[in-house]
Amino acid sequence: MLRVLTSTLRFPRPWRPLETRGCSSNAGPAGREIQVCALAGPDQGIAEILMNRPSARNALGNVFVSQLLEALAQLREDRQVRVVIFRSGVKGVFCAGADLKEREQMSEAEVGLFVQRLRGLMTEIASSAVMGLIETTRGLLPGAGGTQRLPRCLGVALAKELIFTGRRLSGAQAQALGLVNHAVAQNEEGNAAYHRARVLAQEILPQAPTAVRLSKVAIDRGIEVDIASGMAIEGICYAQNIPTRDRLEGMAAFREKRLPRFVGE
Repeated sequence: MLRVLTSTLRFPRPWRPLETRGCSSNAGPAGREIQVCALAGPDQGIAEILMNRPSARNALGNVFVSQLLEALAQLREDRQVRVVIFRSGVKGVFCAGADLKEREQMSEAEVGLFVQRLRGLMTEIASSAVMGLIETTRGLLPGAGGTQRLPRCLGVALAKELIFTGRRLSGAQAQALGLVNHAVAQNEEGNAAYHRARVLAQEILPQAPTAVRLSKVAIDRGIEVDIASGMAIEGICYAQNIPTRDRLEGMAAFREKRLPRFVGE
């Protein structure tokens, strides 16, 4: 069992620098529906994925999904990035869901392949080695896999009710159900959720990067198995953390009563 678990766990890959750095509040390069922005100064280590497809309200089309997968692949291999925030560059919209106009032009085989890509996209976001945050004003990033993810989050009965009825939820309702951690009152600029996500990212940022990554692996993999297997997964993850400089630095900082200086190794 442990041999199988070890082979399926996904740990951070070797470092390779992110190609696109810097951040702008405006739209990205011409033709780019997804832009990767690396924040600087005290927010260094936070990266933003800016979704900017105003013509389709950030609907999940072929180009949009391809560029988003490309961005996630870059971020997965950048050890400088500790927290990722998804945000929209389209005012009043986060993501409208699947691009049904584009899908209408697809053959049945193309639809099947595209939905499979969407499932892969959602899995990639969920299993990313970096901590992911989703900033939203209207709802979570919608996509394939809802019949499997929602029951694990809310339970079978409530998931069936929401899926069968297609009911829309407000931010407060989503928070009450546990679908989102925070619901905030909107501000005049329309970016209150982004600012709340930024605050949360700043709380995560000073924590030991390796420990955060491995904690996410342990949680995501452990929730899928029985408690004994989950404990084994936790043990495998902790073993990866033991030889790191960050663990020793954390112990030294505690002993010396100072703030730790983590380097992600």
